[in-house]
Amino acid sequence: HCFYDLQGDPLPGLLTTLPTSVSSLSHLVHLDLSFNQLSCLPSCLLSLPVLSSLLLCHNHLSALPPDIGQLCSLTYLSLLGNELVSLPPSLGQLKALQTLDISHNLLQQLPDEIGSLEELVKLELSHNKLKQLPESMGSLLSLRELVINSNDLRLIPHCLNNLPRLKIDVRDNPLGQPTTPPPLPPTPDQAETKIPELHLGFNQHSFCISSAGCHVFLPGGAELLFPPGCLLTTTRLEWVERRPERKWVWLEEHDILLSRPLELRPHGITFLKPVEVCVPYRRTKRREVVVQRFDGQSWSTLPTVLRRGSESHSSHPSGRPARLACCAVSQFSWFMAVSRPVKDSCCVTPAGTLLVSSSDPGIKLHFPPDSTVQIRTITLQVLQVSVSDVQSLCGDPQASVSPLLCLSQTPSIHFLQPIKVQVPLPSGVTGHTVDMSCLHLLHGDPTAQTWTDITSQVSLSVTHLYAIFYVTHFSWYWLWYTTQRCVSGVVRKVYQRLKQFKVQFLVLQRKTDPSQVMLQCLPSNKVDGRVQSLSEQYEGPQPSDLCDLLEGEQFFAGFERGLDISTERPDCMEGRLCFVFYSSLKNLKEVYICPASGQKGPVRGQVSFYRGEIPNNLPEELARKRKGHDSQWLATLPLRLPALNSENNFIMEELQHPPLNLGDPESGYLTEANLLSISLQIGQDWRVIGINLGLSYQELDRIQYKYR
Repeated sequence: HCFYDLQGDPLPGLLTTLPTSVSSLSHLVHLDLSFNQLSCLPSCLLSLPVLSSLLLCHNHLSALPPDIGQLCSLTYLSLLGNELVSLPPSLGQLKALQTLDISHNLLQQLPDEIGSLEELVKLELSHNKLKQLPESMGSLLSLRELVINSNDLRLIPHCLNNLPRLKIDVRDNPLGQPTTPPPLPPTPDQAETKIPELHLGFNQHSFCISSAGCHVFLPGGAELLFPPGCLLTTTRLEWVERRPERKWVWLEEHDILLSRPLELRPHGITFLKPVEVCVPYRRTKRREVVVQRFDGQSWSTLPTVLRRGSESHSSHPSGRPARLACCAVSQFSWFMAVSRPVKDSCCVTPAGTLLVSSSDPGIKLHFPPDSTVQIRTITLQVLQVSVSDVQSLCGDPQASVSPLLCLSQTPSIHFLQPIKVQVPLPSGVTGHTVDMSCLHLLHGDPTAQTWTDITSQVSLSVTHLYAIFYVTHFSWYWLWYTTQRCVSGVVRKVYQRLKQFKVQFLVLQRKTDPSQVMLQCLPSNKVDGRVQSLSEQYEGPQPSDLCDLLEGEQFFAGFERGLDISTERPDCMEGRLCFVFYSSLKNLKEVYICPASGQKGPVRGQVSFYRGEIPNNLPEELARKRKGHDSQWLATLPLRLPALNSENNFIMEELQHPPLNLGDPESGYLTEANLLSISLQIGQDWRVIGINLGLSYQELDRIQYKYR
């Protein structure tokens, strides 16, 4: 189980060992250490005299201690999901053991001493690498169930015929098949030939591929791998990187676009062998990255493999290879990389099953037998939420939340039996400290965007770390711990705000040509670095105040008060540029501006940013002074265009700065005010001067933040 701090970040590390004081728990009967990072069995456990159940599932155990036989009272031992290669002979000393689960390990053989487990009733050995079973297993007279599916067994020993009441599961084993001979060394004709490489420039949008195949490197980091024999004849292919448009780039509720759509043509061409398409993407935290393909009507998700690009083809200035999301396709289309909450799926049969979240193993769905008649496909997505964000949005410093569960199924009909759902308790809350009157289970409707408090309608109970409830239909579920009363309204408001990004707008002019203007919208945490990287070539007003935008939301930039765009553009309507905000993309456009008709001399205009549709019939006072509430207006930044001389060149004015003032012996040679007065003249070197004249790094950081 992952624990989180007050900011919603995971605490570093899980259990790797236990204190020696555990050995003093002389009455301990049941111990569950599953889902930790144990690499060896703590020696203190071997001193527990009455321990009867020990669960060590999903750790990193590679071996068991040779004296594990000291646990003489053990009746249940589960080692599922570890890295065990072998078992010690002392395992046969566990005379009271009734259930032993060693499935999903790396076992290649079993010790003969396993036949000494006289009380063993159930033995789980599935998903290992066993090639044979020991003859001593014929002595397991109490054994009733043996699960050995998904191994490498080619023969079942005759000794098991002495156990007539034994049920055996032998699926997915090569029973009766001969041993696979070792592969022959490749002949010279079969030796793998090196695939030729082709590096394209930004203006090279077509290339030819022959039957020999080719590894094509596109500008920006994308790669295309054509294997030999994928085409019979030499064929000309094309690529183009599209600007994402809302009318055909469709994202699900919590998706984030990580790349511009890559179009590969011709669409109708079919390859004889799968072609690997690798799309570059930016790093994303605690989410999975997938490649989606557009077939002309809808987007579908492809099986995706993540890897680094070629060392010789880096799209980063520092030389690091790009991160690539790769998929294998047989036809060309549109492709893009998307980040989404980790999605886990399973098929539920009438026999029931268990679904555990891969992003948070503390989240489990238990499907009991007979909960369905037909096979259903279940999908579980977990959205981690920052507790500090929730507290600031709802105004409750004591509020805390569990991860948001997004559950769906196909077909979408109610279950015949209630489904048990286990989720971690909200951060900072335990079963001993919880006030059940403050614990609320919210049901979300993704279509209507509503949240309903269903705490009184479900059976909600808690353990020390988890909350458990039962449902018969799937939707969104969110566990809250808050002292507020109107929980549904608060949750709806918080959920809407959590989907928004805090952004700032940049309006910069090229120093050598003020008519060239760059407009950009970035998440606020990326603005400072961007402004610093552009400071040598561009200048302009400070970034705008913080605004809220949704992933994929449309906004417009309008030039006002005597300014206009000098050229016609397809993305420009009535003098306003159309943008679509994607948090991982640059959201950048460069345009040339000119004075509006009838304007002479220098122009002091402005650029305003608006939501959604283009605003019409704006009041004159609103155009002059952007203050107060406006449902469409986002921000306004000043913009100045110098006058033209007789040769249509801009009259550049030299900036006048006051003389340098480094202070005096009485007040100090560099006060904060003096440092600020010279900062415009010396640029980023003001920090170096401040250090040399005695200011500390902490003081410099405080000044920079205060006057950022």
